[in-house]
Amino acid sequence: MLFEFIAALVAGVALAGIMMLIRWMSRGRLPRWVVPAAAGIGMLAYAVWSEYSWFARATNAMPPGTVVTWKNEERSFWRPWSYYAPVINRFTAVDVAHAQRHPNQPGLVIADILLSARWKTPARIKAVFDCNGNRRGDLLGENVSVAGDGTIVGAEWVEVSADDPALQAACRES
Repeated sequence: MLFEFIAALVAGVALAGIMMLIRWMSRGRLPRWVVPAAAGIGMLAYAVWSEYSWFARATNAMPPGTVVTWKNEERSFWRPWSYYAPVINRFTAVDVAHAQRHPNQPGLVIADILLSARWKTPARIKAVFDCNGNRRGDLLGENVSVAGDGTIVGAEWVEVSADDPALQAACRES
């Protein structure tokens, strides 16, 4: 967040400098207010670019084989342009490249769910997907384990619909 603040200031100073040069070249024919106006426009333009490009930059930085399964699109009155094109500020992805299956339990898939939000450190949650039963269990806590035969012990299962994007991504055969 500090980096983005500094970058917005630099963009504002750069545009103000360019406008000062143009004003000097025009021998003062342009009014003085164009310099701070250019600085403000530069900072606003950088902020808008940064908001709209965050999702693409974050997904490009993810490891190969990671599938985005959900994204939060936000509209707000202080960003009127977001009513035209909503800003994505959070998303969830499933790391299918490192998904694990046990030979005795082919319907169960253990995969990492990546939770990403703007200005937050991404979090990884290990989860098991029951492809046949349309359910998911998070492998959190001390009481959750994988038995020798591949069954999951102690997980709290959550029913999900058959068309759930995370379930479909995890259960897709490679």
